[in-house]
Amino acid sequence: SVEDRNCPFVKPGDVGGEATGEEPAAADDERSLMPGIVEPVQQHESPDERQRKIVDVLVDAFSELMAADPDAFRNKFRKMAAGPFAFYRGSAPLFYADMEGEEDRWADERTSRVWIQGDLHAENFGTYMAGDGVFVFDVNDFDEAYLGHFTWDIKRMVASVALLGWMKAISDAHIAWLIETYVRAYMEQVHYFVDSDRDHAYSLRLETTDGEVRKMLLETRLNTRVDLLNNTTLIDEGFDRRFRRGPGVRELDDGERGRVQAAYDAYLETIPEAKRFRSLTYQVKDIVGRKGFGIGSAGLPAYNILVEGPTQALENDVVLSMKQGNVAAPSRIVHDERIERYFKHHGHRTAVSQRALQAHADPWLGYTEMDGVGFVVSELSPYVEDLDWSDLTEPEEMAPVLDYLGRATAKVHCVADEDSDPTIVGFQTEDVIVEAVGGDEKEFVKEMVDFGTGYSEVARDDHRLFVDAFRNGQIPELSGQ
Repeated sequence: SVEDRNCPFVKPGDVGGEATGEEPAAADDERSLMPGIVEPVQQHESPDERQRKIVDVLVDAFSELMAADPDAFRNKFRKMAAGPFAFYRGSAPLFYADMEGEEDRWADERTSRVWIQGDLHAENFGTYMAGDGVFVFDVNDFDEAYLGHFTWDIKRMVASVALLGWMKAISDAHIAWLIETYVRAYMEQVHYFVDSDRDHAYSLRLETTDGEVRKMLLETRLNTRVDLLNNTTLIDEGFDRRFRRGPGVRELDDGERGRVQAAYDAYLETIPEAKRFRSLTYQVKDIVGRKGFGIGSAGLPAYNILVEGPTQALENDVVLSMKQGNVAAPSRIVHDERIERYFKHHGHRTAVSQRALQAHADPWLGYTEMDGVGFVVSELSPYVEDLDWSDLTEPEEMAPVLDYLGRATAKVHCVADEDSDPTIVGFQTEDVIVEAVGGDEKEFVKEMVDFGTGYSEVARDDHRLFVDAFRNGQIPELSGQ
């Protein structure tokens, strides 16, 4: 659109010498200890005390799901044991337990209650097709989304960057440079939104990206709905589609299928009127139970629902995921009755948060309840691809990508404000962030660098303590094997 073409975009390397245009200087040995978490974790807790905290936090967060499906959590924890980054991905409640009560001088009455992604790390970005049909690179996981300190997203992200850099044997000086690249891009994009008030028009898409991100968007265009359908469904003897039965797929009895159908019917009422398709769409063709989700969704009951697409052509059928909403990790430390009352249940929270954080959300996105439990419903899209860091091995390859990630983070924060729902965030997020940081932007960047490098050391130690606790049977709910 003309509006999009008039939305300026700053490419990596154009944001000033201090951000991405120069190689890092030597590591700063005089770097002051970051405020908050690193010092008490490393100096005030013994290894045994820290290990008990890790186990207690994980058990408190996941005990009900562990009891319901211990095998799923045994699998989750074995995946987390594979390395520090995998552990970090799966232990968001521990991160927030560490954040609770820690001083955050950038958080005031408003900047402590903005929409956040909640589990921001380097692998929670990727491609999707926006509701307006445009391929977008953005944050693409909203299971932990909530309202909280804007710095929590940044801190969780920069610690993941430091972990990723450490696992690639990148020097401390380059890791600090990469984090600075991300944070400076974030702040520059926030300033752009203050000056232009064009947060809803901005997106990372084919026309506004280059390098690895644009390559990923181009490759995603090659995906097709037919390929997804062929992988998950077959044509039956009645010449209609049905789900394939196999590993990870669970057949439903009549009673459970009826409850899922009723929940699906209720879900249809939660799709905004402006996003609804013609009446032909939404007819259910098949329903199955699902197992085998990744690290973040282990143990959560889920179903796949095959429905009629825009036409009766079999190539237009749509696969929906109906997954139980989890307790958002930030909600464990945000004690605000106004926020708690705003959400009907965790499925509602996930759907509403995604609509707030995305300018053009999935038209299939909605929520429902089954047996008193909230579920989120969304399309299993062939166009969702996660960012793969495996071939990005050198700092100069990673820096342009991190610049984009900083801008994407700013976009999700700033699009989710009074423009989207003034009843919960009644201000312009970009304005209050700039006001909170004020003239201390250099110090803000430095603090985020210090946090990322410091907390990644904590996470690496935590990984070792977790592995020892898990393999030695110190997690009671999973100690049988």
